[in-house]
Amino acid sequence: MITRFERFSLAIFEISRCWHKLAAKELMKLGLKGSHARYLTAMYKYPQGITVPQLCTVCGKDKSDASRTLSALEAKGLVTKQRVGGSLYRGVMLLTDKGRRASELITERASRVVAAAGRGITDEEREVFYRVLDSVTVNLRKLCKEGIPD
Repeated sequence: MITRFERFSLAIFEISRCWHKLAAKELMKLGLKGSHARYLTAMYKYPQGITVPQLCTVCGKDKSDASRTLSALEAKGLVTKQRVGGSLYRGVMLLTDKGRRASELITERASRVVAAAGRGITDEEREVFYRVLDSVTVNLRKLCKEGIPD
């Protein structure tokens, strides 16, 4: 008999594994890594630019991960940092034209995957699924912060 824990953890693991495999395969075509997608698609939503701390919040990443990834994306000509008040310290990150095109392609391909993965699910089922998924996420974040109750 499969327990709730096994069913939950195996499903989450398999979804994550498949998503990362598909992302890696798609992004390889662009000379990018799977971790780059989250930053590029997040930045696409901020055409006027976004600060690194804001980007960390939006992407759910820490500053060291953001710095490494943004440095790699900058070296590939996908992002640039714009001065604010004459200083780069509080500057904003912007997509270049090349970065914008890559973000559009990534978003389009990801949308296709999500649509295909949700085939056969009604709008009502999808709404319930995301509501439940949000609840599980909130509860797990709380457990990570406060610990598992005795």
